[in-house]
Amino acid sequence: MADYEHILVKQDGDTVRITMNRPERRNALSEAHLRELLDALETAGRSDATGVVLAAEGKAFSAGHDFADVAARDLAGVRDLLQLCTKVMRTVQEIPQVVIARVQAVATAAGCQLVASCDLAVAAESATFALPGGKGGWFCHTPAVPVARNVGRKRLMELALTGDPIDAATAAEWGLINYAVPDAELDERTDELLARATRGSRFGKGVGKQTLYAQLDRPEADAYAIAVEVMASLSQSAGAKEGMASFLEKRKPVWPD
Repeated sequence: MADYEHILVKQDGDTVRITMNRPERRNALSEAHLRELLDALETAGRSDATGVVLAAEGKAFSAGHDFADVAARDLAGVRDLLQLCTKVMRTVQEIPQVVIARVQAVATAAGCQLVASCDLAVAAESATFALPGGKGGWFCHTPAVPVARNVGRKRLMELALTGDPIDAATAAEWGLINYAVPDAELDERTDELLARATRGSRFGKGVGKQTLYAQLDRPEADAYAIAVEVMASLSQSAGAKEGMASFLEKRKPVWPD
């Protein structure tokens, strides 16, 4: 694994663990921090890992964009930074591995966006989530994009317009995260969900994840057109054939990948 300044990366069996490690800046997403995240995600995507845990050290999961970085930029510079951030968020969803957020503390603005962009998320009960731009001067336009696709319109509006935080239990009820768990159980519950989500054929799971994102938010007819073609094609894959054969033969599957 490469050496990074703002994040820690290690491979733990089939899992790549990416930990944001800039606690003195509340893991604010500067350009340098975002570029390291992007490189680590792309590297994980090319690996034989089945899952990625995105975590953080310190009193914040991520406080969002680093205002010290933003304030020094002109319009073109801020646009470039937001496009980089968007690329990070989309890479989370484009790599074939299951990406799960392990949220130990507050996640605000682009930090909340990062949680919403992950495939799965588990948070400590003490964690909170917010799109605070609504009560400040810089509205959370881009963070709202994936959050909206998690929580729905009215709940998005409450988050974005008030800027008020919600607790982890509310975030779970609203669909922003999968589970709010006791703080002491965060690692165990994160790993347990990831283990359940990474069972089966690696190839089939990767294509399955990418197809889900391709059809989400499309009209139903378009979604079916995508899903039918991919599902038909994947019926011919080694993993699908083994899955069906093991079921019919009443034995445990032996995945080829």
